[in-house]
Amino acid sequence: MPILSDVQHLFDEIYPPARAESWDAVGLVCGDPGAEVRRVLFAVDPVQPVVDEAVAWGADLLVTHHPLYLRGTTTVAADSFKGRVVHSLIRNDIGLLVCHTNADSADPGVSDALAEAIGLRITGPLVADPTDPAGRRGHGRIGELPEAEPLTAFAARVAAGLPATAQGVRAAGDPDRPIRRVAVCGGSGDSFFADVRAAGVDAFVTADLRHHPASEAREASPLALVDAAHWATEWPWLRSAERELHAAAEKRGWTFETRVSQQVTDPWTLHAPMAATPDDREPTNVNP
Repeated sequence: MPILSDVQHLFDEIYPPARAESWDAVGLVCGDPGAEVRRVLFAVDPVQPVVDEAVAWGADLLVTHHPLYLRGTTTVAADSFKGRVVHSLIRNDIGLLVCHTNADSADPGVSDALAEAIGLRITGPLVADPTDPAGRRGHGRIGELPEAEPLTAFAARVAAGLPATAQGVRAAGDPDRPIRRVAVCGGSGDSFFADVRAAGVDAFVTADLRHHPASEAREASPLALVDAAHWATEWPWLRSAERELHAAAEKRGWTFETRVSQQVTDPWTLHAPMAATPDDREPTNVNP
């Protein structure tokens, strides 16, 4: 039976911590390196409902994409939600392992899983890793659809391929614009607009698009933008990480029972459509 340090070594081979961004916090957060690992739960966020699921299922290890502590801390007291997470994990002998930006740039990584979920054939990275002689690692991916389709249909394709959230999927651009060549970036991707424009794609699928960068991108070119919830664009990677773990373990004669959490941990829980235009609204009297 493999122990936690063995499993950590597997993940370090698949998603080397050295490839994480300098500001990131990846690797083992808590857990006894000598503890046996039989059950592994995968989730995007290390939040209390996910930890409760791990406890109820009898997991020995929780693997998340997002870090629990991204900045330094001086306490893990249980009077904060992060402290309660740590206490719950340790009390129930569950390790926590984080694969964040080292999984973003991996081959396959987070953006590969996103591209696969929406039916793209991957042609290469959006921003190549200069240390990869094969030219396959890097941030984001560029892919192609089997044939062009209007932006309206493409946005619906993205919505159908990702897990449902309150936000749903929103798009910017000419609804009839033909979409064939697409750049994707799981998670927040508006820092890559210059690379997306240079790639000459028809559309960019990512999350957390802010008003000003999105507005400027739309003014600069006819590029279509498709914005989904951050959690939704990264959730498909969990299945990929699960497959990678089983493949690596099989070579060593190990077996794990694994599960991908189905809990929607996107923080937004309600969407209220706004039907009226500004001119249709009644003025609000703030000084009656």
